[in-house]
Amino acid sequence: MSKNKQFKALLQQPNAFILPGAYDGMTARLIEESGFPAIYATGAGISNAQLGWADVGLTAVTEIADVVSRMSDVTNVPIVVDGDTGFGNAINLMRTVKQLERAGASAIQFEDQVAPKKCGHFGGKQVISKEEMIYKIKAAVDTRKDDNLSIIARTDALAVYGMGEALDRANAYKEAGADVIFVEAPTTIAQLMEITANVPDIPHIINMVEGGSTPLVSLEEAEEMGFQIMLCANTVLRSAIKGIQESLRVLKQERSQQNIHDLICTWEERQELFKLKQIKQWEKEYLEFDRAEEAPKR
Repeated sequence: MSKNKQFKALLQQPNAFILPGAYDGMTARLIEESGFPAIYATGAGISNAQLGWADVGLTAVTEIADVVSRMSDVTNVPIVVDGDTGFGNAINLMRTVKQLERAGASAIQFEDQVAPKKCGHFGGKQVISKEEMIYKIKAAVDTRKDDNLSIIARTDALAVYGMGEALDRANAYKEAGADVIFVEAPTTIAQLMEITANVPDIPHIINMVEGGSTPLVSLEEAEEMGFQIMLCANTVLRSAIKGIQESLRVLKQERSQQNIHDLICTWEERQELFKLKQIKQWEKEYLEFDRAEEAPKR
């Protein structure tokens, strides 16, 4: 089964699933090897980790596509890609769809913010008109080469205009051809339940941001409320930051690695993750001629 069909199957299964965020090939591989069924290529995480800046729309589509391509090369599960606003109008979005689909996306998420966008849990957001976003979704649907590439429509209108507008947009985006709906940054459990109740018969994303606007719930609670995907976009990134900070603190304070072993993976774990055994097998299989040529003649 193709990765795109794998993701479609996840959307159709009765149980909700957790979608952790990755920001490079290493974190994508860690997520897959931890047993999660899909990976989220987080725009915020890529901006933080690759550019060193906050999620305020500074990344280019080429940078996102490059990271997604690296993730796709080393994993076998579907990748959901944060496509921000499509990096411009509907014409720009069409190019974005082509680039991200070639890079290995199985689903692409687009939002109705004004470009350049901001993190969904930042203040000061602005959104484009509902009509413009409808046509952007239609452009995405018409541009994809594989009908199994899922289009995720996100609206940030809740924080700008309130729940009524957010629900109206969500239903309009569903009618425009979106495969998944994502109403960003609800602030109460009541609002979460209102979203799924008023936009029926389509999978929904709940975005769990530690310290963000939306109350944290368990996967079981999210499923009971009608959500299919529990997005944990930056849990991996933030745990990595914390681990690195602690290791550096110990190294600087103690001027030794003696007490750092509990904070880092072992040498063996590192080589296992990055498939050193596989590389050595390839060397044996495909580089044998080197040793044959170097052997002394008798």
